[in-house]
Amino acid sequence: MNKAELTEAMASGAGISKADAKKALDAFIDTTSSALKKGDRVALVGFGSFSISKRSARTGINPQTGKEIQIAAKNVVKFKAGSDLSGKVN
Repeated sequence: MNKAELTEAMASGAGISKADAKKALDAFIDTTSSALKKGDRVALVGFGSFSISKRSARTGINPQTGKEIQIAAKNVVKFKAGSDLSGKVN
C-alpha cells in the first residue's frame, strides 16, 4: 500500500474527503518526524512505538573493490509493533 492508497482507505474508513485524509496523514508524518528529530519517542498504544537509535561509526568493506571504508555514525528510526497490531497480523 502506498501513500495514495492509504489516504483513500483513511478517507473511506473515517467518512471524510480524500483531501482531509491527506492533510491528516501529512500532519501525522510531520509531527512524528519532528518529535523523533528532537529525540522523543512516539507511542501509539496498541499500534506501536517509533524511536531513534544511534548507530555508531564503523569500518565496512566496499563489495566491488574489497577496500575498507569508514561508515559515518547516524541516527536510525526504529518501530516496535504493539500487541494489538501483532495480534491482528498473526
